[in-house]
Parts: sequence; C-alpha cells; structure tokens
Amino acid sequence: MRGWFLLTLGLLAVVIGAVWTVQGLGYVEGSVMTGERIWVVVGPVVALAGVAGIWVGLRNRRRRS
Repeated sequence: MRGWFLLTLGLLAVVIGAVWTVQGLGYVEGSVMTGERIWVVVGPVVALAGVAGIWVGLRNRRRRS
C-alpha cells in the first residue's frame, strides 16, 4: 500500500510543481502567483521531489510483488 501512496503523492507533486512553474512564468493568469519569480524556482523543486517520490514508490511496489 505504501508504494501506491508514494506514487500518488509523487504524481500530485509533479503536477502541482508544473502548475506553479508556469504560473511563475506568467503563462497562467488569474492568480497572485502569476509572474512571481519565486514560483519559477519552487515549482521545479516540488516537481523533482515528486519524481523522487514516484521512483521510490515504484521501487517499493516491485519489491513487494
């Protein structure tokens, strides 16, 4: 069960990180985050953490199978 949780959490982090990045770059309008450069840095960091979570989740699923 832990593998599925990490996979789901990792995928969510990748999506959120990508959204934050494009908001920071100004491609998504209508948010206080639009055009703020901090989100151009925070977004990829969150997305990379999500990729790491997906990787760990996949490894945990393979070990238990």
